[in-house]
Amino acid sequence: MRDDDIANTMRALGHPVRLNILRILATQQRGECCCADVTEELTLAQSTVSQHIKVLLDAGLIERKPRGTRNCYIVQHDRLAALGTAFTGLVVGLGPAAAPQREAEQA
Repeated sequence: MRDDDIANTMRALGHPVRLNILRILATQQRGECCCADVTEELTLAQSTVSQHIKVLLDAGLIERKPRGTRNCYIVQHDRLAALGTAFTGLVVGLGPAAAPQREAEQA
C-alpha cells in the first residue's frame, strides 16, 4: 500500500462507530450483514449508519452485495490484511532500531 492509501484507510477507521460496524460485520455467522441489522445493534439512526457505511465502502474496507431490495455488506479481509502489513512496516520503520540505519544512509 502507498502512503496515501494507508492514510485514507486510517481516516476511515478513525471513528468509533465505523470500528463498531466492522466488528459487527466481522462477527456475523453468515459473513454479511444489512444496514438495518447494524442499525439495530448500534441503536443509531439508519441515516447515520448509512453515512458511516459509505465511508467504509469508499475506503474499500467493506463490499456491498445486493440481496433483493436490501444491500448487505461484507468485510474485505484482504484489504485489512494489507493495511496491517503496511502499518507494521511503517511502525517498524519509525522505531528506534530504524534510526541508526537512517543515519547511516544519510552519511
